[in-house]
Amino acid sequence: MAYEQVLLERDGPSAVITLNRPDKLNAYTAQMGRDLASAIREADADDSVRGIILTGAGKHFCAGADISDGAGAFDTKSGSGAKNFGTAEKGADRKGADFIGAIFNCRKPVIAAFNGAAVGVGLTLTLPTDIKIASDKAKFGFVFAQRGLPPEAGSAWFLPHLVGLPQALRWCMTGRVFGAEEALEGGLISEIHAPEELLPAAKRIVEDIARTTAPVSVALVRQLLWRFGPAEHPFDLLKLDGKFAMALGAAPDVKEGVSAFLEKRAPNFPGKVTTDMPEGFPWWED
Repeated sequence: MAYEQVLLERDGPSAVITLNRPDKLNAYTAQMGRDLASAIREADADDSVRGIILTGAGKHFCAGADISDGAGAFDTKSGSGAKNFGTAEKGADRKGADFIGAIFNCRKPVIAAFNGAAVGVGLTLTLPTDIKIASDKAKFGFVFAQRGLPPEAGSAWFLPHLVGLPQALRWCMTGRVFGAEEALEGGLISEIHAPEELLPAAKRIVEDIARTTAPVSVALVRQLLWRFGPAEHPFDLLKLDGKFAMALGAAPDVKEGVSAFLEKRAPNFPGKVTTDMPEGFPWWED
């Protein structure tokens, strides 16, 4: 499917989604959000895709919200903000952050490859991704307080769980733009690469996942860790993980995984996320 403001391309086990407004530094609009959500869901529904890579066209990842209309760019009542964030009218459809749900509910690993500046919503839209790597040219900023705004896209939940509350407070309260080394030291990203090596590095991560792991297992890993990692206790998790382990223990994937290990060969897992998720998944929709 063709999209207006993102590109979706397959390369082996990788689906590469590129924010595609390079003449506007990939500044975010509501159309981009809709395109991103749809592209994530399209890749998630394709069993040949083992990982999704999110990056930006041109020299930057995403310069934040499109503020080309000036002071009214964030005004969803009387200004032009509706095109970026939807309408603020009472009873209006509030799906402006639908891309957050699409990434969070995804069954495939999602990798953010920051090729340049990622600020504001251009950074918060990536927080639900699983692995974050960056070019040494990348810069980051939770700049909301410098614009008179609160952090959005669920970032007040995601960011402290990723980097810890003290670091999240420091970055968000100052709104300061910082470089890749500080992002690495603060735990926001896990690797730094030369610009020309960034996308190949992201694809290698997907290839490693595709070569050695079971798609159904990875889907469960992703959802169990994201949804229960921040929980106050393990007891709700214990109601689920044992059932899933027993269900998969009798399934072909586990038999193949054990056989491959004993025979010292690469596994060929037959399970598909579109047809073979265990009973009770997705539990959060019950």
